[in-house]
Amino acid sequence: MSLIRALSKELQARSDNSLRALFSARPDLISPGVPDFAALAARASGRVSVQRALERLNRPEMQVLETLHLCTNTDTGHSASAAMLKKLINGSTLAAIERLLHSLQDLALVHRAEPPHGTSPVAAKQRHYLPVGSLKDVIGIYPAGLGRSYTELVRLQPAFAARVVQLVAELHRSGAAISLATTPMEAALSLQHWTATPASLQQILEASPTRTTALLARFGNWAMGAVPQAQRRASVLNEGADVGPVDWLLARGLLVPLDAAHVELPHSVGISLRDGYIVENFALAPPVPRLGYTSAALRRNAALGAIAETLRLVGELLFVVRDQPLVTLRSGGVGVREMKRLGDALRIELHEAGVLAELCALSGLLRLDVDSSGWVQPPQLEWLTLPRQEQWLWLVNAWLASERAPSLVGQPVNGVSSGPAAHRGTAGTTINALSAEAQRPDAPVVRKRILEILHELTLEASAADGRAPVLDAAAVLERADWTQPRMARRFSSLVRGVLSEAEMLGLIGSGALSQIGAAIAAGRPDDALVILGEHLPAALNHVLLQADLTAVAPGYLAPELSEKLLTMADAEGQGPATIYRFSVSSVRRALDAGHDAQTLLEFLRLHSATAIPQPLSYLVEDTAARHARLRVGAAASFIQSDDETAVLELLNTSAAAGLGLIRLAPTVLISHAAPRETAQLLRSLGLSPAVEESESGLVRLRRGAALPGGTRPVYSAPRTAPPEADVDDQLAVLRSDRTSGGPADGGAAHGGAAHGGAAHGRPAAAPGSEEATQLGLETLQKAIRLKQRVVMNVVDSLGNAVRETVVPVAVTGGRVRVFDPDKETERVLSIHRIIDVEAAEELLQ
Repeated sequence: MSLIRALSKELQARSDNSLRALFSARPDLISPGVPDFAALAARASGRVSVQRALERLNRPEMQVLETLHLCTNTDTGHSASAAMLKKLINGSTLAAIERLLHSLQDLALVHRAEPPHGTSPVAAKQRHYLPVGSLKDVIGIYPAGLGRSYTELVRLQPAFAARVVQLVAELHRSGAAISLATTPMEAALSLQHWTATPASLQQILEASPTRTTALLARFGNWAMGAVPQAQRRASVLNEGADVGPVDWLLARGLLVPLDAAHVELPHSVGISLRDGYIVENFALAPPVPRLGYTSAALRRNAALGAIAETLRLVGELLFVVRDQPLVTLRSGGVGVREMKRLGDALRIELHEAGVLAELCALSGLLRLDVDSSGWVQPPQLEWLTLPRQEQWLWLVNAWLASERAPSLVGQPVNGVSSGPAAHRGTAGTTINALSAEAQRPDAPVVRKRILEILHELTLEASAADGRAPVLDAAAVLERADWTQPRMARRFSSLVRGVLSEAEMLGLIGSGALSQIGAAIAAGRPDDALVILGEHLPAALNHVLLQADLTAVAPGYLAPELSEKLLTMADAEGQGPATIYRFSVSSVRRALDAGHDAQTLLEFLRLHSATAIPQPLSYLVEDTAARHARLRVGAAASFIQSDDETAVLELLNTSAAAGLGLIRLAPTVLISHAAPRETAQLLRSLGLSPAVEESESGLVRLRRGAALPGGTRPVYSAPRTAPPEADVDDQLAVLRSDRTSGGPADGGAAHGGAAHGGAAHGRPAAAPGSEEATQLGLETLQKAIRLKQRVVMNVVDSLGNAVRETVVPVAVTGGRVRVFDPDKETERVLSIHRIIDVEAAEELLQ
C-alpha cells in the first residue's frame, strides 16, 4: 500500500483530541484547510511540511527517527520495532524508544506498519513502524552523520567504481581477509563484509600509522571530510614505512574519494567505529552547562546602566540625524564613511553606530526619505515625549518583531567574521548598515527561542542565595543544539549578535538574564515595565556649569534638556557624566537656530544647579553681539518699483498673502514664489509687471508628502499554533469525510501532474489535488529508486493522450527524465503533461 494511503487510514482512525494535538504541533497542515484525510496525509507527507516538523524535534527524537530511517525500507515495506532500534542506540531503554516512537507517530512523521516477512511470532506482536516517504529527501544523504554504503558509492561515484575491483585485488594479495571480486558491485560487497563488525575493523586498524585513530575520530559526527588531493593513487602494495594516515586509509578503501578535495567514510566503517551502534550517545535530558555566577545587584545595575545608555544614545542619534540625514549609497544602505561620521558624533565605535542606527530604523525612529535619499527622523515623533521606561519598551517590542539582524552590520557578506574590524575589509564585501543584506526573515523566531533558552537555563541554574548564572553563547548553542538540532546552524549565525543586542537593551546584565529580560522572555511586558519603572533612575533636569566653559551632566538628562544642550554645546566623553563644552561655534549654532542671548542665558539659569560663570556669560553675549550683522535668506523672486505707495499697498493686500512677501527696502519686496507665478498673481490684481528674470532662473519647488510619525510598535510572539476556530472548522470538515467514508483509500488521480495509479480498483483522487500530486511523486520516486517501469498517460503536442511504458530516471524542476526501453532513448517530459502514472509490476534486472 502507498505510504500516503497508509498514513491517511491512520489519521482517519484518530480521535479529535489527537488531531487537535497534531494541528497544534504542525499548524501548516491546515493552513489552508484540507478537504479530507487523504489530502491531510498528502500534506503531512510533503517535503516542506516534514522539514518544518523536523525543525521542532529535539535530539533524542531526531536520533530515534534517523535510526528508524536507516533500519527500514519504505520501498519494500520493511519496517522496524522499538526492540530493533534499541539494539542500535547505545544507552537507550525499550520504554524510552517506545515513548519517542509514539511521540513521532503523534506528529504524523511515522505510522504503524506490518512486520517484515519472516518475523518470528513473538516479534510480530510488537509495534512496527515506517517513516513518511519524503523523510529520505529531507533528512539528507548522511542520516545520523553516517556515510553511504559501499554499494551506493560504487553506483554514484564512477571513479571509485573504476578503481574498486583493483583495490580489492591488491588487498587480497597483501594478505587481507577479503574475498576477490570481478565486478564493482561484488567488490563493494566484499569491502562491506570486510568492515562489517567492530572486531574486524579493529583488527584492520592495528597496523595503521600513528594519528589514524585521531583522524577517524574527526568523522564521528559527519561522514564527509576535506582532504587535499583526495583522488591521488594509493596502493597497499607499494606503500612505505612512513605512509600517512590518509594514504593508508585510501589504499584500503576505508575512505572513499568523492572529488579532488573531499572524502567519505563508508557506512559500514562508520558503524564499526561506533561499536556497532548508529547512535553512540543517547540521553533523554539536555546537557547541563558549567556556568559562572554573578550577584543580583551587579546584574541589575549593569542592565539598568545599559538601558539608560541606549536611551541616551538613541536621543543623541536622532538629534544628529535631524541636523544632517544619513545619506544612502547607490547600492543600498549607509556607507562606512557616513557611519563613521555618526560614530564620531556619538563618540562610539563604528560597529556600535551601525547597530544603533539599525535599532532606530527598525523601531520606526528613522525613515528613508526617497526625495533626499537619506534616513531622517519622522516629524512629530511620539517616542521623544514618552517616559523612559516606555521608550525602552518601544525599542524592545520593535526589536523582537523585526526581521532585521542589526549585529550583522560590518560582517562580510558570506558571514565569516564579525565585529568592528570587518568594516575595514575591501569595499563591497561587508554588510552596510540599513542595507538589504541585514534582512533575516527567521530573526524573530530565533530571538524568541534564544530568550526562552536563557530563561530555561536561568531557572535551572539559579543559586539559592539569589545569584544568577552567567550565560554565554556556548551555553545557549549547546542547549539549542539539543532542543532543536536541525535549527542549530541558524542559531550559530545569530546567537552572538542577539546576545549582544539583548545586553544593549538591558535584557541581559553582567552576562546574566535580568529580571526584565525574564519577564520579556515569559511574555509579560507589563511586568517588565513595572520593574523598570521602579528601578530606572529618573532623568535629571539640571547640569553643573563650570568656569572652563563646560557643563557637567551628573547623570542621564531628560531628552528635552539634552537636545537643547546639544544645540548650544558640543558633547564630550561617554556614559552618564557627559561633558558639554561651549564654544563660539556651538553658541553660533544655537543663534542660527533662532535663539538669542537672553533666551540662552535664561535657559542655562533655569537648568543649572550653579550660577552661570562669568566667562560663559561673556561668551554668549559677545557671540550674540557679533551675530547676524549679515543675513542670508532664501527668495525665489523679487519685486521692485519706484512707487513706494504701490509697494506698501501690495504688501498689505490679503490677495497677495500666498506670495510670502517680505519688504527688504522701501521699493523692494521678495517673494517665495517663482517669477512667473508672482507675475501671474500680480496681473490678476490689475497690475502690469515686467518679468526681468529668464526662464532658466526660475526656482522649481517640488511638493513632497510629509513622512508619517513613528507609530508605537506592539510585539506579538510568532504564532506556533493555529487559532481554535480554524481547528474546529477543520475538524468539522474531517468529521464529515469520516462519516461518509472519505477517500482514505483513494488511488490514482488525473490532470495537471504526475499522479499515483488507480491500481486494484481503488477510487481515484480528485484531479489536481494535493493527494494526487503527492501520490504521483511518491510513485515516480519509488520507481526511480527501484529502477521500476511505470505506465504513464501523457498528453502529446497535439493534445492527444498517449499511454507509454517508461523507466523514470530523475524528477527535478517540474520535469521528469525517463528512459524508453522500446526506443532505447532518453527524453524529458513536463510534469503538467502527465495525466496519470501507475507502477508496473515488472522490475528491471
